[in-house]
Amino acid sequence: MSSIEDLNAQSLKGHQGLKRILRALGYSIAGIRAAVVGEAAFRQLLLLNAVLIPLAFTFEVSRIERVLLVIVPLLTLVIELVNSAIEATIDRISYELHPLSKNAKDMGSAAQLLSLVIVAVTWVMILY
Repeated sequence: MSSIEDLNAQSLKGHQGLKRILRALGYSIAGIRAAVVGEAAFRQLLLLNAVLIPLAFTFEVSRIERVLLVIVPLLTLVIELVNSAIEATIDRISYELHPLSKNAKDMGSAAQLLSLVIVAVTWVMILY
């Protein structure tokens, strides 16, 4: 690479096609495994999903309502993965207390809180 213009994300990845997809799948599985092993909040959300998703199939609701009752709780897992990634990144940079680090962690936590509120509101609106 002779200049910064020659540098792009694709040139840094190293793999293409099916091999790249399989490697990405492996990284994703490793990330889920790390969350299950190292994040109590993720395990709690897995338990919540293990209760809510089967429960969604016990109610007489429309197909779209059932889809919402299943998908919305799953989104809490996505938000928790992002929140955990933010926290790990901040901790990797420094354990020193800093207002920007606090803001980043608090915002990740707020995103998780809002996702749980969305779950609760969705369930209440559909069932009542």
